[in-house]
Amino acid sequence: MEFKRHSDIKRLQFILDTLKNNLPPQSVVLDVGCGNGVISRSLGEAGYNVYGIDVSEKAIERAKELNTFPNVRFAVVSAEQLIAEEKKYDAIICSEVLEHLNKPGDLLNTLSQSLTNTGVLIVTVPNGMGPRELFVTKPVIWLQKKDNLLWRSVLKVKKLLGYQGTTVQSNASDLTHIQFFTRRSLHSLATSNNFKIIQFGKTNFIEDVFPFSLLSKRFILLQKMDCAIAEILPANCTGGFVTVWKKNIS
Repeated sequence: MEFKRHSDIKRLQFILDTLKNNLPPQSVVLDVGCGNGVISRSLGEAGYNVYGIDVSEKAIERAKELNTFPNVRFAVVSAEQLIAEEKKYDAIICSEVLEHLNKPGDLLNTLSQSLTNTGVLIVTVPNGMGPRELFVTKPVIWLQKKDNLLWRSVLKVKKLLGYQGTTVQSNASDLTHIQFFTRRSLHSLATSNNFKIIQFGKTNFIEDVFPFSLLSKRFILLQKMDCAIAEILPANCTGGFVTVWKKNIS
């Protein structure tokens, strides 16, 4: 298991459970915005044939370096190239991708053309009004735009704490969040792109919010408790959404 944080493991388990409930064994799964290929390799280990794609050459290079599964392959592929391939998939993974895009609807349009009419699209995104986005991500982005003494001080502190600007999921150069989804806006995005959300789940609460994150990252039990608490709280309190979409065929 390459993921260490329980919320990441929970998200991966949601993906695996969804595939198990919707696909026969050894089906081909498309992992869009696969980054370093952590999810792709986990699906490959579960027996699926996985095609992981990303526009970041750096991330795909790392994914290939780490890959040991013959049923998993990676490539640098854009949305336009994906359409040109004219292949249809019974399942597409789009995990922690849409929040990085200026026009997420453009990608969803591409994925709709690449998904069979009975297939499933698994989408996971941070909750734009959740604790981490409100108290960490948005303030950091605000400071970054200011590029002042305070921001440079924050960078020094982050460096001292071991933050490198990348994640276990991706070595891409720019991981800035551009979109901040709520449950309502995510449903609206799905509807406007001829999808419907048929399953909606939650990830964590505050285990990745500084300064609590300094403690929780050392104790997996705290992370598990945090994820359990998220399940009983309203959706707007969760750190992230895990969802299953289907094409809205009229």
